[in-house]
Amino acid sequence: MRVGLLTTANINRALLDTRGSSDAYEIVAVGSRDAARGAAYAREWGIPRSHGGYEALLADPEVDAVYVALPNALHFEWTLRALAAGKHVLCEKPFTRRPEQVDEAFDAAAAAGLVLMEAYMWRHNPLTRLLVERLPEIGELHSIRSTFGYVLTRPGDVRLVPELGGGALLDVGCYCVSGARLLAGREPDRVYGEAVVGETGVDEQFTGVLRFGEVTAEFTASFRAAHRWLEAVGSEGTALVAEPWHSSEGLLVVNGVEERIEPVSSYRVELENLAAAVRGEAEPLIGRDESLAQARALDALLRAAENREPIDL
Repeated sequence: MRVGLLTTANINRALLDTRGSSDAYEIVAVGSRDAARGAAYAREWGIPRSHGGYEALLADPEVDAVYVALPNALHFEWTLRALAAGKHVLCEKPFTRRPEQVDEAFDAAAAAGLVLMEAYMWRHNPLTRLLVERLPEIGELHSIRSTFGYVLTRPGDVRLVPELGGGALLDVGCYCVSGARLLAGREPDRVYGEAVVGETGVDEQFTGVLRFGEVTAEFTASFRAAHRWLEAVGSEGTALVAEPWHSSEGLLVVNGVEERIEPVSSYRVELENLAAAVRGEAEPLIGRDESLAQARALDALLRAAENREPIDL
């Protein structure tokens, strides 16, 4: 599978660092609104071709799939453009907070016989599968707790721009929502959120609560403090991953007992799944139903914080 990078965003490096570790895909091109910048980026990272403009990348016949890592507010538009150009799409999370956009995009992909996948790379990691496999060992699930935060100090960062879909919930809290939904094994009945809004108008800290029947999940996403963990609490113990979203430590603690696995690049496994789906050998791990449920939850959390009242789903 020949992949084109639709932008020179920093997150590209996570994919570029996996080159040579798999024969399922290769990164062959990059597109940038600034042709000179794109050319310099291609030279720096050893990418065979660069294009001055995203449309030019989509017109490249030697590109099979594109990775869309533009700001959140542009994901839907450029996914549709890529699908219209006949390209398979791996779109960075969150694809959107609007369920109707999920349906429109996946309808377009299905009509064109193309694969569309939202890039929740952590779901592909063997550590995530191990956590789900070990979950019965903690007994009946009662609650889920998670965090994802880092200190954001760059003025003008796109994550701080409301019009571009910025904010802590959509940037990193979406992982916590994904984690809660995965461990609960169902969709939430009710959600509530509290946002701490910064000077630019985005939530720089977001705390949410999701109720899954008798199971509750709480999380905090932040641009103001560094913290990352995911914990399930059951009637007979706990299961904890201290670095769940990048799985860099390969460590799972179940009922106080540590279990380690060799760390694996989630980005590599994600691209391998996409390539297998393109070949017709596998289903995308993150498909329409998953993206639709995730969008519904994110949208409800944002509305709950804005209205300062719980929302039933």
